Amino acid sequence: MVKLLFGIHCHQPVENFYEVLDEAIEKAYKPFLKTAKKYPKFKFAVHYSGWLLEYIKNYSKETFKLLQDLAFNGQIEFFSGGYYEPILAAIPSDDRKYQIEKLNKFIKENFDQTPKGLWLTERVWDSSIVPDIVNLGIDYVIVDDYHFLSAGFRKENLYGYYITESNGYKVKLFPIDKNLRYLIPFKTVDKIKEYLYTLPNIENPAGIIFDDGEKFGIWPKTYQWVYQQGWLENFLSEISNSKNIEFTHYQEYSENQKPLGIAYLPITSYHEMGEWSLFAEDFEKFEKLKEFLEKNDMSREFEKFVKGNIWHNFLVKYPESNRIHKRFLDLSISYRDYKKNQAFLDNLLKSQCNDVLWHGIFGGLYLPNLRNNAYRFIIKAEKEIEKITKKHKKVEIKDINYDGYEEVKVHTDNLILIFDSKEAGQLTELSIKDKEFNFQNTLTRRKEGYHYKLLQTNQSSNHNDEGISTIHEMQTTIDPEKAKDLLIYDWYNKNSFIDHITDESFSLDSFYRCSFREFSDFANQPFNIEYVNEEIIFKREGGIYLDKKYDSTLVKKYFIKGSTIEYIVNLTTRYENPLKYLLEFNFHFANLEERFRQPIYHGKSNKFSIFDEFTNKTIIIESVKDCDIFSYPINTISQSEKGVDITNQGLTIGFLTDFQKELYIKFKLSVL
Repeated sequence: MVKLLFGIHCHQPVENFYEVLDEAIEKAYKPFLKTAKKYPKFKFAVHYSGWLLEYIKNYSKETFKLLQDLAFNGQIEFFSGGYYEPILAAIPSDDRKYQIEKLNKFIKENFDQTPKGLWLTERVWDSSIVPDIVNLGIDYVIVDDYHFLSAGFRKENLYGYYITESNGYKVKLFPIDKNLRYLIPFKTVDKIKEYLYTLPNIENPAGIIFDDGEKFGIWPKTYQWVYQQGWLENFLSEISNSKNIEFTHYQEYSENQKPLGIAYLPITSYHEMGEWSLFAEDFEKFEKLKEFLEKNDMSREFEKFVKGNIWHNFLVKYPESNRIHKRFLDLSISYRDYKKNQAFLDNLLKSQCNDVLWHGIFGGLYLPNLRNNAYRFIIKAEKEIEKITKKHKKVEIKDINYDGYEEVKVHTDNLILIFDSKEAGQLTELSIKDKEFNFQNTLTRRKEGYHYKLLQTNQSSNHNDEGISTIHEMQTTIDPEKAKDLLIYDWYNKNSFIDHITDESFSLDSFYRCSFREFSDFANQPFNIEYVNEEIIFKREGGIYLDKKYDSTLVKKYFIKGSTIEYIVNLTTRYENPLKYLLEFNFHFANLEERFRQPIYHGKSNKFSIFDEFTNKTIIIESVKDCDIFSYPINTISQSEKGVDITNQGLTIGFLTDFQKELYIKFKLSVL
């Protein structure tokens, strides 16, 4: 008898747009549960992230009642996990426990179950979490069959569970069957049954599926296929009436079946995640290698021997991701003694939601609202610390980013500022406390490994008699002319107070395309922290490079007064001919004004201002003399489950002026 262990994982990023949640409830979560209730033999597991459960309880009482009814009649087995869906291996041990305990408590209070199973966010496995989860009563964890394949196991030996241990703490591992992930719900029920009948002839082989609940109604074409065309009804009816396949709870199978053996897994996630976490150039090579091996009938060897990267590489690939991660990590570690304060703890845990830290098929880091939410909770947590301690540190010097270089963090009554010595002494955070918003929350325009595919012929699959395509199989394209204006890559990070040295060839177009001539090493190289007190001074002994290197020194001085940053640039060089100096700012807005949505030359002036309706704040940049002022929108092109997203990430502003041999100029940035 084939035991079908069926589970759905449902999650929405913390404080995601409510209309997105409402659509997911109406098109996926509710209709799935309503259909499931019609088939009492359908035993299945569910994992809902805690915040999503809260939202459903408050705003969709019918859906919440369905969950309770199905739990009380024995159809649902609840799985635990991090309440706000963090990557468990990426947060401190005590936070890991808080996250899991919070979800366990909610499940017990509302569904009278104590979970024994744990949903591993994005199936990011790291054995370091085992002692913590075992101490919290977890008996078994869901991973992917790829975890086992990459450790040398054979696919035909993965239709049950294994045992692993770490420091003597033992836990069971259930490998999700990738074949079932791609079959359910995209192919016909006959195709799924046909596959289940091919499982090895062992005692009670397990068909293991635990996958996104959003696949049942939210993913492209799935609502029509799953509900309107009756796939789910047909599936539940066929399996419920089968003499050879039986729905079984994970807990029941775990208690009644012996393990298949012992296993030690590498740090990894599912196969696609390993590919997405590669650097862009490696992504393309990885794809080509995969195609070559598949054509030569070596796909098994590919999964065993050819690895992508680990999830943590997103923190290397995207500095913006690392900043968010290290901000909440620093708060967690520096203020560990204050976690008894519920407001501080809740905001800290909310900031750890995983979606904003990475990017694959789903937008993730590329979605500004998710980054805004992460910083909102970070700022809220900072404010709680100020309330608790009744003081705030004016200036801190520490390596917040864990990169071996110190940052200078400044608190004023309404601002949190971070200047990064590794990032050329530039401003990498400009958070306003009263509106809980980070104006420096931009995103650099980077090459992604899938960009080359966007220019290929559209090969998107359509519905056919045997089912529909998964989002992993779909291909999308973009018009080559549009791509020319969008596939632009920056060679430096989009911070503020970026110092460029260029010449008369500089233009609005070259600025927008990041193709202007750069002669110095001041734009993206480390500076020394020279002095921190009433003023903050960074210095670099660098060079201007033309026919040779001309020794040059740049000193950057910041004075912070209330909501204003005064900035003095002092540049001296051995190069004697005229050059141009460009000071660049990059700011993020929740909704950029329409008039700034194209490159603009603003003429000569000593002042630039922009009003932000979302925060009701005005950003003003002033210089002591007239400069040529330019601006352009920071637009990125990324893939998502719906196709290609063109997203505004902020506004770039440049002040251009002439100098020769020496430059001494003052600027002022105000947030009013």
